[in-house]
Amino acid sequence: MEAMRRTVWGMLAALLLVATACSVTTKDPSYVPPAPLPPLEQLEKAPMADPKDFSAGGGDVLSFITQDHGIACSLTSARGEHLNLPYEQNRYSDAANNKLPTVPVAHCELASYPAPQPADVKDDCAGTNLGYLGGVAFVDPDNARYGECRSGVTSMEAAFGPRGNKSGLLAELHVLADGQNLERNGLRCSAYNGGVACGNVSAGVGFFVSAERYELIPGPGKDSAKAPTEAPKTP
Repeated sequence: MEAMRRTVWGMLAALLLVATACSVTTKDPSYVPPAPLPPLEQLEKAPMADPKDFSAGGGDVLSFITQDHGIACSLTSARGEHLNLPYEQNRYSDAANNKLPTVPVAHCELASYPAPQPADVKDDCAGTNLGYLGGVAFVDPDNARYGECRSGVTSMEAAFGPRGNKSGLLAELHVLADGQNLERNGLRCSAYNGGVACGNVSAGVGFFVSAERYELIPGPGKDSAKAPTEAPKTP
């Protein structure tokens, strides 16, 4: 009888230990997740990724793609209108452009994107006032813009849009994890909130882009008008 009593108590103790070790987490219906940080605050506070993982071809350019393969960006340089982009043909290295000043820039392309608002159209496209399209964002140390003159799709649209080929140099870019930062020559880019923010934190200039919306941050003392939260998409 004594042995049976000890066995019963032992079983009860074991059950108590199992019950104590196993906890059930229930979702708090009243919990509201914090709102994403404003773009420049995200760029200031987000942790830095190791730039070695994003150095395109071992050069000075840092390039990445987002986890959903919707946005590709480069922290690179410009000579006039010529950008040093490792995944696109360009004339950045042409000898004729060596006389132009080299400026650090951040450049992003999107596979799906909103149309630019009229106030953000910055080029008359060789006097035609036609062909200024969205899908590209750009920031240098002093200015940010959205859109460009072109006759076709962005490289990202060709690779990862609805009819994209899912191949090429863009498909080989390293993914920048959500919430991480990259920095080059005073400019930063961070993947977060379903898109990418890039900017010059010290000057208060930058942009945020996603498939659904974009925002331009012109900096203190400049026109602070921003695109609406939801801008219409291109066809």
